[in-house]
Amino acid sequence: MERKNICTAKFPKLSYTMHGKGDSIVLLHGFPLDGSLWDKVIAPLAKDYMLIVPDIPGSGDSTFVGEELSIEEMAEAVKLILDEEQIQYAVIAGHSMGGYIALAFAELYPGKLKGLGLIHSFAKADTEEKKEQRRKSIELFKKGGKEAFIRQMIPALFSPASKDRCLEDVKALTERALLTDNKSLIAFYNAMINRPDRSATLKSSEVPVLWVIGADDTIASPENLMQQTSLANVNFVYTCNGVGHMSMIESPVELVSYMSSFATYCYSTAHSQ
Repeated sequence: MERKNICTAKFPKLSYTMHGKGDSIVLLHGFPLDGSLWDKVIAPLAKDYMLIVPDIPGSGDSTFVGEELSIEEMAEAVKLILDEEQIQYAVIAGHSMGGYIALAFAELYPGKLKGLGLIHSFAKADTEEKKEQRRKSIELFKKGGKEAFIRQMIPALFSPASKDRCLEDVKALTERALLTDNKSLIAFYNAMINRPDRSATLKSSEVPVLWVIGADDTIASPENLMQQTSLANVNFVYTCNGVGHMSMIESPVELVSYMSSFATYCYSTAHSQ
């Protein structure tokens, strides 16, 4: 593993790790975590691919200037990393909020995309009900309620079937999430509130799309996701039984298998032609 940093006016420290060699896969974590979310899948994927694992600005070791940060600016940060590494194109896979960033990247920089992975994520905008829930959480953060929110949120990301065997993981994720400051949490939720519906991005996509769905996911539910899995021209759709919102923790071997098959297809000579 090699950790690198980029410095720009918007992102005084844009931090990411590099693993392995070969064709490129970018792994984008979700809210409110950092790049270490992917730790259980990095080693097996890095046997065949070069992985780029950023800390999204405002998470982990990465920072941003100001109080606001859009999903599009987060996608710009991904492009800065690819440009820095002189990577022509990549498969970009995002978990939850990371999927929203990957979709924005697909819209802004389609020529740099080889494949799009939506891991427990989707293209639609927030419903009005979801926006209101996020606004209430923002008020909670402002009043010092971050710890209570995170300690309740993280366990709820897991399936009842996996929660007991993932107790240590839940504890570790919670402690990492608590390191994310209020400014970032507020900026992330505002970014998600303001993001547009990107269903049209999927419909016009010229690259394959990977869908990983948790059968017990209460955030990105199978019912909602299955409605979108035929929007793109080429879709790989996998449902993980006994998994909630966190397949990279709950079922990492299964996720690696899905991602490897997908990346192999994206980089295959037949598909490239």
